[in-house]
Amino acid sequence: MISKTIPSLLLASLTLLPAFGQQNNPPVKGMAYTVGLYVYPQKNQNATQQLTDEQQCYNNAKTQTGYNPDATSTGSAASAQANTKSHDAAKGAARGAAISGATGGDAAAGAERGAIIAGARAKRKEKQQEQQSEKQADATKTQQQQNMDNFKRSISACLDARGYSVR
Repeated sequence: MISKTIPSLLLASLTLLPAFGQQNNPPVKGMAYTVGLYVYPQKNQNATQQLTDEQQCYNNAKTQTGYNPDATSTGSAASAQANTKSHDAAKGAARGAAISGATGGDAAAGAERGAIIAGARAKRKEKQQEQQSEKQADATKTQQQQNMDNFKRSISACLDARGYSVR
């Protein structure tokens, strides 16, 4: 009985031995991964080939869609709004002082009333501008999302044609 189990154990250990020598290769994270796509080779492409294909498809998608996901745009209008607010209050104060002085009233009190009125107008105008900016930001976000979706479709089609599964 022992003579039968030794060859079977030897055979079993020989079949398991190659599995210990193999390493689990981590998934390749190339250019497609940067835009949220997962790429799996279906035709035994090696990692170097996959990275090359992803880079070429990424550049092709930028050309086809005219969209570059790496490009960023920044801008701030906060400091411009603060300067406008101070300027509006000063103009209101000057108007109030001029009107009060011309009508025989206290120019200082007129300036104070003019500044308060101008400040209220500036706040109302600022609120309208904020609402306008939010609408524009939403429209821009929607356009950027549409551009990104088109970009992902383009890169996915290219990689699919080269024998990859893309999710």
